[in-house]
Amino acid sequence: MSQVNQEDKILRLPQVMARVGLKKSAVYKMIANDEFPKQVKLGTHASGWLESDIQRWILRRAGRLPANDEESQAA
Repeated sequence: MSQVNQEDKILRLPQVMARVGLKKSAVYKMIANDEFPKQVKLGTHASGWLESDIQRWILRRAGRLPANDEESQAA
């Protein structure tokens, strides 16, 4: 997970799907295979993703960040 900055937002699943162009099943399959950022638990029945994690994933997929980007590995 990346470091959280004060301007980071939490995106819910419909927002994530719209940004990355994947369906719900593909998102969860990629999470299970460690190919997509894990969600943040917001409550008993709610979760979301840090906007910065999703943006970093998009940039990596587009080849604009190295796959072993150390900033994304820092906690």
